[in-house]
Amino acid sequence: MDFNNKNTYTYKEPKGPKMKINKDKAKKGIMLVVAVFIVAVLGFNSFFTIKEQEQAVVTTFGVPKAVTDPGLHFKIPFVQGVRKVDTTIKGIKIGYNDYNESIEDESLMITSDFNFINVDFFLEYKVTDPVKKLYASKEPEFIIKTIAQSCIRNVVGSYDVDSVLTTGKGEIQSVIKERIMKRLEEEDIGLYLVNITIQDSEPPTAEVLEAFTAVEAAKQGKETSINNANKYRNEKLPESQAKVDKIMQQAESKKQERINEAEGQVSRFNSMYEEYKKYPLITKQRMFYETMEDVLPGLKVIIESESGTTEKILPIESLVTVENSGNTGNTVTYDNNAEE
Repeated sequence: MDFNNKNTYTYKEPKGPKMKINKDKAKKGIMLVVAVFIVAVLGFNSFFTIKEQEQAVVTTFGVPKAVTDPGLHFKIPFVQGVRKVDTTIKGIKIGYNDYNESIEDESLMITSDFNFINVDFFLEYKVTDPVKKLYASKEPEFIIKTIAQSCIRNVVGSYDVDSVLTTGKGEIQSVIKERIMKRLEEEDIGLYLVNITIQDSEPPTAEVLEAFTAVEAAKQGKETSINNANKYRNEKLPESQAKVDKIMQQAESKKQERINEAEGQVSRFNSMYEEYKKYPLITKQRMFYETMEDVLPGLKVIIESESGTTEKILPIESLVTVENSGNTGNTVTYDNNAEE
């Protein structure tokens, strides 16, 4: 203590080993905290995770390398950098905005028959090479949209307005997709075209739209008439075919019947001819009698000899006279002495 001044005094604590130990402990504690912080920072920066729909690009001293496997990966802190790329399918609107408002600079086009038309497209793409997507170009999305617009205008300009509005949409989409994919292969910016579709196509004015609507209605009426005609044809053809088959069957049956009848007559005449060769006179007489019975069913034949007697069977050579006998029928008289 200092007693030179009566009003004040100063107390000085003597230095000793205890105070030195406390300072050492505090210094060690600070160093431990700093070490833990450094370890935590290094540990946090030594690992990164890739999700299922992601890919990563790891740069080592500026040299990029793609990492495509999902999961936990290791990197060297402060030496390697990581940039993640989303590989899900994304879309680009061409000709309209997020509020479905038309963008005339993108949608208004001219067709091969010199008609103006508004056409909206929706383009779908995804990343196939994350390294090229990040480093091959500054704005790959802008490049793919520009390529798509160029191909769209070239293709639409080669079709007439009717095809763009109605029947040619599928073909137009296929041609545009093929051309865009070819251009993307040439540019090699790490993007792949998944699909491109026509969202809407319509004339730029209400008057033209009304005219095209009338044309479309007429086409639909034409298709309806054609379908009705085909339906009627499909209904009548089986019925007509059935009638034709019936007539053909009847004709075939009649044909076979006439053939069988003719063959029977041929067989009958052949058998008669065989008998005729054996007994010509008797066969002639028999044929004559049978014919006369068919022609004159009521005919009575009287055969007389020279003596005036009536004979039942006699070879008759010629017919002498035919006389009417009233209700008794016809009478035929034969000359028995006629020469054979």
